[in-house]
Amino acid sequence: MQNDPFRIRDNVADFDQIVQDIVRRSEAVRATIPMTADIAYGPDQTETIDLFFPPGKTSGLPVHMFIHGGYWRMFSKRDYSCVAATITQAGAIAVIVDYALMPKVRMATIVDQVRRARQWVLAHIADHGGDPANLTVSGHSAGAHLSTFLFNSEHTPSNVRAALLLGGLYDLKPLQNSFLANEIAITDEEVARFTPLAYRHDPQTRAMVLVGANETPPFHQQADRFKEHLLQQGSPVTSLVLTNRNHMDSVRDLGMPQSQAGDCLTKLIANDGR
Repeated sequence: MQNDPFRIRDNVADFDQIVQDIVRRSEAVRATIPMTADIAYGPDQTETIDLFFPPGKTSGLPVHMFIHGGYWRMFSKRDYSCVAATITQAGAIAVIVDYALMPKVRMATIVDQVRRARQWVLAHIADHGGDPANLTVSGHSAGAHLSTFLFNSEHTPSNVRAALLLGGLYDLKPLQNSFLANEIAITDEEVARFTPLAYRHDPQTRAMVLVGANETPPFHQQADRFKEHLLQQGSPVTSLVLTNRNHMDSVRDLGMPQSQAGDCLTKLIANDGR
């Protein structure tokens, strides 16, 4: 489909170069920040997390989970290790989550996986020096969508203190008429079950909804609608349009503490501005 506002490659001229840079930065993080790789949170080989540790203190540390995007059908936790640079600099343990990809599995499997990853963190992160009572989460694009299922009404209280949602997808219906129809074929049942706008959310979770200024209109519209949805439920939420950022350089920025997005992530972890 030409001019599909959901097809990121068509709307970000340097898409491949940004992805390559994100992967290079992730390789550098894996080589320089202390980590424990490939911890299983479930029986499937795709159900693993990587932990990255800040210097200094070794107990009672804040914990932050990051869920990568890729329209539920591409990338891996290894590609986005770079986000751990900001998380660990903020003094938290970074939990970078892997999950199975569509269309090999359906969305129900992925949502269940990220929920079980959170449950693993709550049950076991203290063994690695983390404080399960100080858990925050973030996600980009499809990862922002998945992050909302860590603090919706099916799991209240969610034990998620705050969530940063970047370039997220909160209404799945429009995606059925996008290029994804040929790639993952989101079903009517999946639209009904996994559209975040259809859920109530934990009022104890503070949400930060971010979108790049250079994103295509649907991403701005969805961010605005989800913010309003949370406000109408009485949930604490703030929003921000990231200056001169698109769908891909905004997520690269999450791994750069001095960037606008990186600063937002740092403040979320530090509980600044509650």
